[in-house]
Amino acid sequence: MESLARGGTRWKRFAVVMVPSVAATAAIGVALSQGALAASFSVSGQQFKVSTDRLDGTGFVQYGAVDAQKDGKQVPVAVSAFSDAKIKNLCQSVVVPVPVFGDVSMKLTAGGGATPVVAKNLYIDLDQLNADATFKNINIGVAAGSTSKGPGMKKGDKADPGSFAQEADKATLTGVKQTAWATTAGTFKLSGLQMKVSKGKNECY
Repeated sequence: MESLARGGTRWKRFAVVMVPSVAATAAIGVALSQGALAASFSVSGQQFKVSTDRLDGTGFVQYGAVDAQKDGKQVPVAVSAFSDAKIKNLCQSVVVPVPVFGDVSMKLTAGGGATPVVAKNLYIDLDQLNADATFKNINIGVAAGSTSKGPGMKKGDKADPGSFAQEADKATLTGVKQTAWATTAGTFKLSGLQMKVSKGKNECY
């Protein structure tokens, strides 16, 4: 780990507690791109997988919260947020069990060409992540409600403003693989968007 005095910190294959990430669900991808979703909603009972080759983000903050499912069950998550993010080769998949028919997979891909996916005020509720990550000017142990480098806590989140959080001016992640429960964004521009529905399990990783 590099010296904090030098303004940089690097972890390799560091999981959910200390690593930001990015996701876009297939079912709400178009709504996100238009900024049409509300900041708070009940999450489904299913996680989705996300992978990306590279994420370059500015204005990063991460804190703990609890997502509520429609049936009232609560799910602990780490909320990773970026003021701005550029994502290269994004893939997101979810497998939906259908009675009698069996599993049906939905896979979304975008940003695979010269133009990356671009997001503003991006929030990702996740519970597992692996990646190589580099942070610039990171502060660890900040109160969640006192962060100043990123977009701040999401309105409507079930989170304690006095709880543990971290923030950084910039973050770069490569080889991202994660599972998440929800994503919201002010704008989400998905260049080269493709979505495929197929029978069986067809996941990003």
